[in-house]
Amino acid sequence: MFSNFLSISMAVEPPFFEKYKAILQSSAEMEKFPMVEVCEEIELPLIDLSGLNLGPFERQKCIEQMAEASSEWGFFQIVNHGIPEELLDRLKSEQMKVFHRPFDKKAGKNFLNLSAQSYRWGNPLATSLRNLSWSEALHISLKDVSRMDESNKLRLTIEEYATKANLLAQRLAECLAQNLGIKPNYFQENCSPSSSSLRMNRYPPCPYSSRMFGIIPHTDTDFLTILSQDQVGGLQLKRDGRWVSAKPNPNALVINIGDLFQALSNGMYESITHRVVANQEVERYSMAYFYCPTYETVIESCSKPALYRNFNFKEYREQIGKDVKATGDKVGLSRFLL
Repeated sequence: MFSNFLSISMAVEPPFFEKYKAILQSSAEMEKFPMVEVCEEIELPLIDLSGLNLGPFERQKCIEQMAEASSEWGFFQIVNHGIPEELLDRLKSEQMKVFHRPFDKKAGKNFLNLSAQSYRWGNPLATSLRNLSWSEALHISLKDVSRMDESNKLRLTIEEYATKANLLAQRLAECLAQNLGIKPNYFQENCSPSSSSLRMNRYPPCPYSSRMFGIIPHTDTDFLTILSQDQVGGLQLKRDGRWVSAKPNPNALVINIGDLFQALSNGMYESITHRVVANQEVERYSMAYFYCPTYETVIESCSKPALYRNFNFKEYREQIGKDVKATGDKVGLSRFLL
């Protein structure tokens, strides 16, 4: 009975041990990378969005709290955000069903009738433990959701969630832009409901958790990210030159600033490097909504002297692709400094 359970479990998991055998079996490789440091656990700034619906004083205070957190942390948590807990639970349930399908189905052609690049795992360019991500993901561009089977409960739940997440992201972005001189309708004009994307993550138990990551250090390529996660924990961010662990909050969503908002705000808000550490014993789930503009949207620093040259979103994405292919890593905003 145990062997049957094990075979079913192995059929679900991506073949990390086969794909990355040379890296995982190299003793020299293990010695090269010391154990991942134990980090201090901190609580991200927590902001109650109900203040936006109260009087002018409460609204302004709430906006100032978001702006301060975006400048000092690049991250904050929100409660009373308007996305029902029931919807988040339903989406996680569908997410778990997807990832518990056999690997050959997930990695096969036309999985969920999405593009071949939608299901991802590991890192095809990995050359060492420190650039191998022990995770799998379903990355869905919202313009492609309509291609999914209409009877698919996952599609219906994603559509419902995306509608609410888009409104929330727009609201947050407009609040953060309020004191930057950016016109009020900037995000409404440049971010269509289909220009954003949703990434569902699963982090399987990892026997090498002390020496590698669930997701390698990176910044997000968007205006802002709305993150829903479980209670396993593992999110870490680099603050003042050192890594800290963000304590998970069961009642909050996590918001973080992306590269585009850092450029748009002329460095007022910071896109912080973050990562996810692997867990040896339990699997972890998270879901990220990336609030993005259309490809033609020009990102121009809101004040002078500008730190970054003007660029459009398509150009930025293409440059990231070139850098990852050439170096195995994202270079990001430093490519666009004046």
